Amino acid sequence: MDRTYIYLYIFSCRTNVNELAASIAADEPLVTPNVIPQLAESLAKLQTKISNANNHRFHKYKTLKTHLLPLTNVAFDRRGKRCITGSYDRTCKLWDIDFGKELVTLEGHKNVVYAVAFNSPCDDKILTASFDKTARLWSAETGECYNTLWGHTAEVVTVQFNPRRLLVGTGSMDFTARLYHIATGQEVATLRGHTGEVIALQFSSDGNQIITGSFDHSISVWDTRTAKRVGILSGHSEEISNCLFNHDCTLIASSSMDKTAKVWDQRTSSSLATIMGHNDEVLDIAFDYTGHRLSTASSDATACIWDVHSDFKLLAKMEGHREEVSKVCFSPAGAQLLTASLDRTARLWNTDTGQCIQILEGHTDDVFSCAFSYNGDIIITASKDNTCRIWR
Repeated sequence: MDRTYIYLYIFSCRTNVNELAASIAADEPLVTPNVIPQLAESLAKLQTKISNANNHRFHKYKTLKTHLLPLTNVAFDRRGKRCITGSYDRTCKLWDIDFGKELVTLEGHKNVVYAVAFNSPCDDKILTASFDKTARLWSAETGECYNTLWGHTAEVVTVQFNPRRLLVGTGSMDFTARLYHIATGQEVATLRGHTGEVIALQFSSDGNQIITGSFDHSISVWDTRTAKRVGILSGHSEEISNCLFNHDCTLIASSSMDKTAKVWDQRTSSSLATIMGHNDEVLDIAFDYTGHRLSTASSDATACIWDVHSDFKLLAKMEGHREEVSKVCFSPAGAQLLTASLDRTARLWNTDTGQCIQILEGHTDDVFSCAFSYNGDIIITASKDNTCRIWR
């Protein structure tokens, strides 16, 4: 059965639900006038749930003793019922969140599994990237390997599914990104032009573009239909650590080892702002779901939130970690920020005040990754202690 998804990027506890319901009805033919009151009522209930979630304290629910060697990456499926983990032990594992049970182990890579991804919202396929110079496409139900994606001549370190087309993208230390067809596993295009390792990539929401971030200090914008480079974002003086579109793909953000982040106009490939405020490398960035705020994580042991909707000013600074902050992400409602640190903790912060709400403790080594589930009611933290922790 086909499903229609309506993404409420600007929905919050302050949203007028009657106006929003009317707006949805105007844009969606399936929402008829007689159901607008019920829609508004449902939105009001969702607001109550969000408000309660913002005050929720998380508790350790399960510890997934995942791998024989340290983890490299972790990802939720859309429903928050399963997660996948990659590891230096050359495997990827699929887990049932509710029971803390391993569902299947994906075996076949000959070296470190460095990056993992679901094909949300369907979540019936998994993509893995490995230091063995390949990526692999797997069934998320049976663990069967559908295709091995060949072509790179060095480690593959980043992968993503195209949200609208039957393509996947890969980035490699061989200075290239590549596009492959999901059904056949055949290479569609090699994206050449970077003069350094490609360590980050993301598709636009319509699937027609992909951005790649490189150690050559630049970000490239590519048209996936023609495999041509249509923009080069230059201005950073050191390696790129991450690059992202905002939700409507009008902006691109980048973070760099040069201690700055930048915000770019996607249409003109011009820099709108250079965000300065950290005194060490900026390791990660994240947009909130409205695309109006950007968070940065730094080796200086802080995270910051910036206004990218108007004047790019500093909105909040999160101080309290004792070592570098390696990962940052907003809660779906945007009221909380989650950070992961080498000080063996993850922390939850109030995005308005910058105050620490809760410290998630218990890992015995660096916490290098963290994520909210799509609904925001579950958190996962991944550590070099070979475990993941589920918090509810």
